[in-house]
Amino acid sequence: MTVLGALLLAVLTFGAGAVSAQEEDPHAEVFSETMYPSADQCAGCHQRIYDEWSASAHAYAGLSPMFHKFEQAINSLAPTIGNFCVRCHQGVGTTIGESRATDAWDRNPVSREGVTCVSCHRVNVEYGKVNGSRRMVPGGITEPVYGANKSEPLQEILANPGKHSVTTSSDPNTMGMKIHQDAIEFEQLEKSEFCVSCHQVAVNLGIKLEVVWDQYRASPAHEQGVSCQQCHMGRVPGVPSGYERAHAAELITGPVGEERDHKNHSFYGPGYSIAHPGIFPHHPDAKRWTIKEWLAFDYRAGWGTPEFEDEVPDDYEFPDVWADPIDREDARWIIEDNQRKLAYRDKTRKQVMENGTHMDGPFFDDDPSVGDDLDFHYVMYNTNSGHNVPSGSLGAQPEIWVNVALIDPDGNNIWESGYVDSNGDMADLHSLDVRAGKIEHDDQLFNLQTKFLTTNVKGTDREMYLPVNFDIDQLPFLRPPAQPVTVMNHPPLVRMESRSIPPLGNKKASYSVPGDLMTKPGTYKLAVRTRSRAEPIYFMRFVGATSEMEQAMNENMIDIHPYTVEFEVK
Repeated sequence: MTVLGALLLAVLTFGAGAVSAQEEDPHAEVFSETMYPSADQCAGCHQRIYDEWSASAHAYAGLSPMFHKFEQAINSLAPTIGNFCVRCHQGVGTTIGESRATDAWDRNPVSREGVTCVSCHRVNVEYGKVNGSRRMVPGGITEPVYGANKSEPLQEILANPGKHSVTTSSDPNTMGMKIHQDAIEFEQLEKSEFCVSCHQVAVNLGIKLEVVWDQYRASPAHEQGVSCQQCHMGRVPGVPSGYERAHAAELITGPVGEERDHKNHSFYGPGYSIAHPGIFPHHPDAKRWTIKEWLAFDYRAGWGTPEFEDEVPDDYEFPDVWADPIDREDARWIIEDNQRKLAYRDKTRKQVMENGTHMDGPFFDDDPSVGDDLDFHYVMYNTNSGHNVPSGSLGAQPEIWVNVALIDPDGNNIWESGYVDSNGDMADLHSLDVRAGKIEHDDQLFNLQTKFLTTNVKGTDREMYLPVNFDIDQLPFLRPPAQPVTVMNHPPLVRMESRSIPPLGNKKASYSVPGDLMTKPGTYKLAVRTRSRAEPIYFMRFVGATSEMEQAMNENMIDIHPYTVEFEVK
C-alpha cells in the first residue's frame, strides 16, 4: 500500500470516530497537521485573510469557553446528544476522531482553530440542511483547495515557482514555501446554501436552534438574490454594498495578479470573545506557550507592561513559567496585538448591529402633564432584509433589549425599564435577584430574546434555559416523539416563544410612567439605548461558567443607538 493510500485509510478509520485518535495513534497529530493543514500555513500567502479570520467567530468556535461549558452541560443532562455540537465547532477534531470530551489543551492544534480554512476550502460537495455533517477533503498543504474564483493568479505563480520561491512538492527537503498545486472553482462557496450546514440546525426532537436559513429563504434578500456573503463578508458590515478590492495572494516577492473582490473573513456578526486574549485571537507567536500557561498569565494585573514591571515588588510571586520578566513582556506584546484585533472586531459588530436596526421615538399618547400618567412608545425597526433581529442561535441567547430611563428637571432618574440586576441580567423571570426578591420584576421590559417553553408537572408552560423538561426527568433521555413533529409544528411539551423582528419589520415598545412620579413642571429627558449581549449571566451560571467569564461577558456588552430626547411637562 502506498503512503497516500495508508493515509486515506487512516482518514476513514478516524472518521468513524469510535475512539479518540490521540489515544489510539501516536501519529495522529502529525497526520492531522499534514492532511488538515493549519491556518498558520495558509497565512504565508494570505496574511490579510488570516488576520481577519483569526479574530472571527469562526476562529472562536473551537476555543469559546462558553461553548465548552454549554456543550459539557447539555451532554451531562442529555447524554444522547454526543458529538452533535462539536462537529460544527471543531470539525477537524471530529473528522480525525477526537472525543467530544477532550479538553481544549489536549486537542489537536488544528481542531482548536474551530471553523478553519480547510473547513470551507476543502469542501467540494454541495450540501443543504444537514446539521453540520459536512466532509472535508483530506490532503496536505500542497493538495488542491476549493475557492469561489478561478485560479489565474495561482497559475501565474506555478508557472514561475523559482521566481516566487514556492514549491508544490510535499517533500520536506524541497526548497521554497509550500503552496497548493491548484485552486478549483467551487461555485457554492459564494452562495447562501453553503452556510446552511452549520447555520440551520434542529436539535432536541425537532426544536430549531439555528434558524437563519429558514428566515433568509423567506426574506426579501433571498428574493432579490442577496447572499449571506454579501452582508457578512462585504465592504460594509451588514449591508450588501459590494466588496473591497485586493490581491488574491501576496508572496515575499509581492502581490500576485490583478486585484479582485476581497471577501472579508471577519464574518461580521454580533458575537464576541470572552477568552483570555493570549489564547484568542489566534496568534502564531502565542504558540510559544500552552493554553494552561496562558491561563496563568494575569493580563488584567498588567503583567508585562512598563507600569507594572517598573514597580513590581521583589517578593511578588509569579508562576514558574512567568517568572522571567522578558517572557512577561513578550506575552504582553502578543496580548496587545490581539487586543487590537478584538477592537476591530468590536467596531464591526457594532456597525453590523446599527446598520441592521433603527429606533424612532419617543411618541407621546397625550401632551405630558404634571400628575398624569406619561404614556409613550418607541418603534424599533429591523432594517436588514435577510433575517430576523436577533437571529442565529435562539433560546438562551442572544440578548437584545431596550433600556429607557426618565430623568426629571432636577437630574434624578425617576423611572426606568430595561435595568439590570446585580449580575448584569435584565429583570425578567430568570433574573436571580428577581427570584430572590431583591429587585422588582420589570413589567414593561421590551426584550427580543426568544425563549424555550416547556410543559412542566404543574400543567403549565414555563420559560426554560434549554428545550429540556427537567421537572419530569432529572437525567433526560431525548426520545423521538410518537407522532411527527410536523403535525403539531413543535415537539410534544416543548415549543419556542419567538420575540424577534422579521426582515424589514418593526415592533412597538410601549411604556407608561405613573403620574405620581411626575411631580413638577419643567424639562424632562428620556434616554434610550438598545443593549446587546451574547449570553445571559443566569444561563452562564447554569452551565458552570467562571466569574472571569461572567466579567468578560458583561464588559463586552454593547449599546446600540443611544440617544436622549428633551420634552416639556406643564
